[in-house]
Amino acid sequence: MDADLAPAAIRVLVFGAALRTDSTNARLASLAAGLVADSGAEVDLARMRDFAMPLYDGDVEDAEGLPPGALALSERIRQCHAFVISSPEYNASVPGPLKNAIDWVSRVRPQPFKTKHALLLSSSPSMIGGNRGLWALRVPLEHLGTRVYPDMFSLPRAHEGFTDDGRLAHPGAQEQLAETVSGFMRLVCADVRFVCLHRRWYEFPGDRTDAPVTQRVED
Repeated sequence: MDADLAPAAIRVLVFGAALRTDSTNARLASLAAGLVADSGAEVDLARMRDFAMPLYDGDVEDAEGLPPGALALSERIRQCHAFVISSPEYNASVPGPLKNAIDWVSRVRPQPFKTKHALLLSSSPSMIGGNRGLWALRVPLEHLGTRVYPDMFSLPRAHEGFTDDGRLAHPGAQEQLAETVSGFMRLVCADVRFVCLHRRWYEFPGDRTDAPVTQRVED
């Protein structure tokens, strides 16, 4: 953890990863933010639209540096102990804007994903709730050293999945989400407050050359 983060003040970035204004993933992120706040943590709620950035292009990076949106998102991640992403699923995989944001932010040094805890959520009109996209999303995050929580939550038939007051329409789904968030926050609290539990996580030990483009979780 960053030295300027006080162990007693747990801060969590909750990120709705859809661009659409009326996205069910924005609603799911808002609901998760409330559950995180109930655990006593400080919540930073954000949306993809807060961080505009072009498609990643190494030539653009060389000529202009990192875009302001990527730097802003990197700073928000740096300031938290953990983050929650609620992501849609595009063609059974990660949405392009989210993957693009991860690619840009990974170019920041030191890159901010390393050692952060992450919880992945999704909602979708489909019967599997966007779960395939979450499995794909784990790959770049774990590659960058993020400690992705084993349990994930996916809301199927999301277009009819919310009540007017923002809760989940199915009581079982609401209970499952609450239990998932609660378990995640217990792990984050233990890691932040009990330093004896800290570990170095490397997804690919020794998988590195001297070429900057191949530097991975060690940086």
